[in-house]
Amino acid sequence: MDKIKIHVLRTGEVCVSPYLPFGGDDCSIIKASGLTTPRSKWMWLPVFCFLIEHPKGMVLFDTGWHREMSPDGVYDKSAQIKSLGSWFLYQINQGRIAKGEAISEHLERMGIRPADIDYVLLSHLDCDHANGLRQVKDAKHILVSKAELEGTKRKNIQIAIRFQKRWWQGVDMHTFEWNGNEGPVGKSYDVLGDGSLMMVNIPGHSEGLCALKIRNEEGKYVLLFADGGYATKSWRDMITSGITLDKKMQRQSLQWIREQSLSSDCVASLASHDVDVRPHIIEL
Repeated sequence: MDKIKIHVLRTGEVCVSPYLPFGGDDCSIIKASGLTTPRSKWMWLPVFCFLIEHPKGMVLFDTGWHREMSPDGVYDKSAQIKSLGSWFLYQINQGRIAKGEAISEHLERMGIRPADIDYVLLSHLDCDHANGLRQVKDAKHILVSKAELEGTKRKNIQIAIRFQKRWWQGVDMHTFEWNGNEGPVGKSYDVLGDGSLMMVNIPGHSEGLCALKIRNEEGKYVLLFADGGYATKSWRDMITSGITLDKKMQRQSLQWIREQSLSSDCVASLASHDVDVRPHIIEL
């Protein structure tokens, strides 16, 4: 099999309370939301998406922010509230996308049309991962786990604030069922049927949250663990995030991420919001 090439693409930034990514096991949802933390102590984190050039097709993992929430390349309160469709969600996280950083702009610069993308795989449906979905709506297949989509419909105040179906309305998005038993809860989805792209359920932060495990013929792999942890230090020091639907499951998932990341077969292990990560290309 030819080499797999993974492009680590910066698609803007998100500003949050430090307790949201690194609140730990005892962090309350109120503390994680930042409502009790002065804005001067909030932090800007990068938002990464990943474009995978695979011998069997072009794959995009997550979509980042939509350009409309930062139309001039700078922080824009009114534009973001309109794009998100939620004043409450805006209170928890603010975003900005520098010119050229929206996923549609990255693709255009690389000479790739959304219609050229074989699969858009969504780790989960939080705003900084799915708000940009309409920019790539012409992709051949757009997939999210059935557990994730169904989870966004549950009656829960946190869910009602976090997930806005307007981000995927009008998009031909389909769900997938688990067809494998890899991961911390034994639920995974083999995207291509050959084990090279595995969506692995890592619940806790959200119900159907998935990591993407990209494996070559020699068994070496790259793990993209989305918001299963917010940085390398998350799994290294076992720091759970403040925003979670199930803290026990979140910790179990983080333990699996740690084990996978420490394996001698792991070439790279990347979160979606690590300040120590820079845009680069990984060949596998």
